[in-house]
Amino acid sequence: MDNTKDKTTLANRKLLRGDVRENIELYIIMLPSLLLIFIFSYIPIYGLFIAFQDYSPGKPFFSFTENINWVGLKHFQRFVTGPFFNRIMKNTIILSIYNILFGFWVPIIFALLLNEVRKERFKKIIQTSSYLPYFISSVVVAGMVLSFIEPNGLVNNIIAAFGGSRKALSTEPAYFRSIYTITNVWKSFGFNSILYLSAMTAIDPELYEAAYLDGATRVQRIWYITLPGIRATIAIMLIMAVGSLLGTNTDLILLLYSPATYPTADVLGTYIFRLGIEGGQFSYTTAIGLFSAIINFMMVFVANKISDRVAGHSLW
Repeated sequence: MDNTKDKTTLANRKLLRGDVRENIELYIIMLPSLLLIFIFSYIPIYGLFIAFQDYSPGKPFFSFTENINWVGLKHFQRFVTGPFFNRIMKNTIILSIYNILFGFWVPIIFALLLNEVRKERFKKIIQTSSYLPYFISSVVVAGMVLSFIEPNGLVNNIIAAFGGSRKALSTEPAYFRSIYTITNVWKSFGFNSILYLSAMTAIDPELYEAAYLDGATRVQRIWYITLPGIRATIAIMLIMAVGSLLGTNTDLILLLYSPATYPTADVLGTYIFRLGIEGGQFSYTTAIGLFSAIINFMMVFVANKISDRVAGHSLW
């Protein structure tokens, strides 16, 4: 019996070594990404200890020799019962829902339309134009948007040309959600469409040819062939979008908002930045970040289960 186990173990080791030799180039390509993930995603998990402490810089996160002031769930209770909890959670959820409602379907529609373009040169021009905003710095994008919506900017000039009155849109809380959503969708829809275009390339062209010969219109081919062919990608992207319900584009919000727009613009990320980075309340903001991560994980888990039952596709 032991000899059989030893032979099986030896055979598995040989298979593993053969796999490594055969795919060594792929493992080398993956190595930098894995190192970055390990350094910036896994090592910082050690710092979650300070969410349950009154931490001050210079002290260790965990020690058996030094005196550490453990406070349990004090910081979580402070956040949940604090005066800004309702506003922050409301703004975070609303902005995330806006992104899902108005931003999730835009890359899909764009990819479907682009997939129907037959002139390759024109198609490449459109693709490149749509991808460019994603690679523009958020600082530059925010600066452009703020210059467009200032009282003498392009947007107000158009409003004034149609008889409207000029407004300071950047300091009006009522307009912030629309400004942020439009900017975020415009910046990311082209790059996000790459995933759907890649999924479309895996669809068998013979299906389109058979449907064409059977008299199916272009819309029918999209509805009955293309959309089912990318259904798995749509399901996974929707799971990820729902799972980041408490995660917004904090960088962009920080660049667009001001104290005047806090009632509609202040979200978890900006609140953590102000109190953690600027205010030095490291334990408190770590607790808020952990609270957000737990909620997001629960949302991913629920969305994954629902997607598996409804669409037959899931992350695991």
